[in-house]
Amino acid sequence: MISALRPSRFMPPGHNRINVSFEFFPPKDEAMEKTLWESVERLAPLAPQFVSVTYGAGGSTRERTHATVKRILAETSLTPAAHLTCVAATRGEVDEIVREYHNAGVRHIVALRGDPVSGAGEKYAPTPGGYENAADLVGGIKRVSPDFEVSVSAYPERHPDSATVEADIDMLKAKVDAGATRAITQFFFENDLYFRYLDRVRARGIDIPIVPGILPVQNFKAAVNFAARAGASVPAWLAERFAGLDGDPATRKLIAAAVAAEQAIDLLDRGVTSFHFYTMNRADLVYAICHLLGLRPAVEQAA
Repeated sequence: MISALRPSRFMPPGHNRINVSFEFFPPKDEAMEKTLWESVERLAPLAPQFVSVTYGAGGSTRERTHATVKRILAETSLTPAAHLTCVAATRGEVDEIVREYHNAGVRHIVALRGDPVSGAGEKYAPTPGGYENAADLVGGIKRVSPDFEVSVSAYPERHPDSATVEADIDMLKAKVDAGATRAITQFFFENDLYFRYLDRVRARGIDIPIVPGILPVQNFKAAVNFAARAGASVPAWLAERFAGLDGDPATRKLIAAAVAAEQAIDLLDRGVTSFHFYTMNRADLVYAICHLLGLRPAVEQAA
């Protein structure tokens, strides 16, 4: 029997002590917008701690992010967290975006350095007149308004641009010192990577929540490419589970649900109670995993 199908010894079904957050990306066209809002509506009853919306370097992408965040504020009871990067903008331009979010009612920003405009894998260089890195950006956000909650990224397998794990943790420490109060990890598939990283982080005196980022594998080949750009490893056992299923999307979906549920419940059994899901704007797998974790819609809880 798959371990994900048994109740966790830490969390009885129906208990609502765990915290979840969901990440979406802004839609590029009408069809993608329909998919996004269907996903938002499907996941909203789970009462996530917040939902975040990603942010790109291009102007049109930024506008889509702003529009999505504002619609979440206007049409749902969800708490949005807007992603923000240092890329291709001066300090003044970034500060103005922060003020616009504040005026719109947003009080949570996910502050990231961001990838170069030329794409992930290219050498990063700060924008002239812009923020140097994510720690610098966190400080700038807090200067605009100290009442912003600021989340940042963390990398159990080291950011691709960091020379060493120690240098990577130094950057996390700088982000915390600048005012960050939560870190969300890059996705990973081996839970021991997360716990070894957590030990190193705590040994440096970093005591903010380090929330594991979970990526339900909607498309294995796409996930492999995504992992290569992000510096995340794909274990051989995971490739083996999806082997031979290129032309069988129904089975791939079942395998994806089992893999992500096993990972999340193992984390839960080892004491983790907060999870950040990279939804890829698809709700079905994420909803199923949350159900297995014991999370139920708020209406059902009240009943």
